[in-house]
Amino acid sequence: MSQARVHGAGPTGCLAALALAQVGWEVQLCDPLDANQLLRRQRAYALTHSSAALLDRLGLWQAIKPQLVPFSSLELWDQGTGRQSHFSVADLGRGRRRRLGPLGAPADPGAGAKGPGSGGSGAGSGGDQSAVGWILQHGPLMELLLQQLQASPLVTLQLGQPAPSPGAGDPVPLVVGADGSQSASRQAAGIAWLERTYGQACLTVQVRLGGARADQAWELLRPEGPFAVLPLGGDAFQLVWSAPARRLRQLESLDAAAFLDQLAGALPDQLQPEALLDQPRAYPVAVALAWPLARGPLVLVGDSAHRCHPVGGQGLNLGWRDVACLQHLAARVSAGRLAPERLAAAYRWRRWPDLLATLLATDLLVRLFSNRQRLLLPLRRLALDLLNGSPLLRRLSLAAMTDGPCRLWRR
Repeated sequence: MSQARVHGAGPTGCLAALALAQVGWEVQLCDPLDANQLLRRQRAYALTHSSAALLDRLGLWQAIKPQLVPFSSLELWDQGTGRQSHFSVADLGRGRRRRLGPLGAPADPGAGAKGPGSGGSGAGSGGDQSAVGWILQHGPLMELLLQQLQASPLVTLQLGQPAPSPGAGDPVPLVVGADGSQSASRQAAGIAWLERTYGQACLTVQVRLGGARADQAWELLRPEGPFAVLPLGGDAFQLVWSAPARRLRQLESLDAAAFLDQLAGALPDQLQPEALLDQPRAYPVAVALAWPLARGPLVLVGDSAHRCHPVGGQGLNLGWRDVACLQHLAARVSAGRLAPERLAAAYRWRRWPDLLATLLATDLLVRLFSNRQRLLLPLRRLALDLLNGSPLLRRLSLAAMTDGPCRLWRR
């Protein structure tokens, strides 16, 4: 039986461990944080269809569905030109709505969902209900993942203690680095980290908004940086506010009333901030890529392998596509169709197209829309006008956001 060790028990590392165990690997999962510390993080994630498909394949979708907040529309608004473009479930295409129809149905805890580990949720069983995407809080996700890891006979949890450094003499044939952008695994392996920081930082906060639809998300393309408004259920929303770092540090230090006043000036008139639900927190943003993605027994996934601007909510979903690729290759090893020593090289080459396309696309969006260059305004107007006038272009754009840009090449 093949063996692996995963460094990092965040959402991506936990999914990597479960994915490997599902295809018959014995997995050791290590993290210096204990379970309570792993659960404590306060944030929400935007899940796309590629992530929904992975959760479904791992048998986790029905268990997590009551905690999901689906949104059926996405409003893209370039505030520099005043142009808007509306994405809805109809822009997913009929094939996607049928294939993932039941996955996007509104959460119903009393609907007799299958338990985790019982296999797929029936994606592909028909139906026309769907969602553009889903919002999921960190706490419920981590609770489910840790429960599944503890229940798996093939997973050994080693939380609250540092992982050993991977090396040429490591007895484990596969080491998965999922220990974040400051990855000790990556540094110990001597893998380069190519990084370019933006002039912007990013502030996240959860607020209560008046005048907002509970099933609608917003991506505001503002001259100072993108601004996402993501529904959390009812009148609660997660905000992801990009702006110059100095401005966000000032906002972070304001009291609640002063912060809400500043927020009201940044949001569209119909969205009225009423109360803070947590403490605003700012962090730097960058585009980064590990080179190479694998060395020796080590392969990198998630933030250990790459970072991108939070515009479009691509970061977590890109990392979960790493996990899906890793599981596919590990299954081939288990079936005797791929030599174990070839897994790392196969992973490295399979992931490059998706990583490069996504990093370049998010970077281009920021460069094109986060500025006050008047010469770019006609190009931005043209881009939004083309989106509004072409259902095919909206469908392709939404497919790139929900399944990754490289999916377009396979259509």
